[in-house]
Amino acid sequence: MLYGRYEHNIDAKGRIFVPAKLREKLGDCFIAAAVMDHCVSLYSMEEWDKLQQGLAEMPFTKARKLQRYLSSNAADVQVDSQGRILLPRHLLGYASLQKRALVIGAGNRAEIWNPEGYETESLQMTPEEVENEFMELGF
Repeated sequence: MLYGRYEHNIDAKGRIFVPAKLREKLGDCFIAAAVMDHCVSLYSMEEWDKLQQGLAEMPFTKARKLQRYLSSNAADVQVDSQGRILLPRHLLGYASLQKRALVIGAGNRAEIWNPEGYETESLQMTPEEVENEFMELGF
């Protein structure tokens, strides 16, 4: 599982540092994709394959648009010697990433957020709602 919260700068070329704790699980080469919530999702090759397999098991008429969207909004990324990845411009734009980014662990994936966008998203759930959700799950 991926977890944690890290803030980093994005350089002029679109490179961002991915913390070592997250790289341990993601590997040296992984997938960056626009999936949901206007953030960039980072998937290990194994997790990306699971996502693709889930789509392949859906009826084609239902999965084709999702498959097309995912495939055209995903990129292989390679970690450089300084622990950074280069994000394509279309992914930077999708997540409104400019100079700063928040990199978080999100269970089976990591996510790269515009810090202000993440704060807005986080405020959508009050601490009481979070507590109620966990209680409904039996925790």
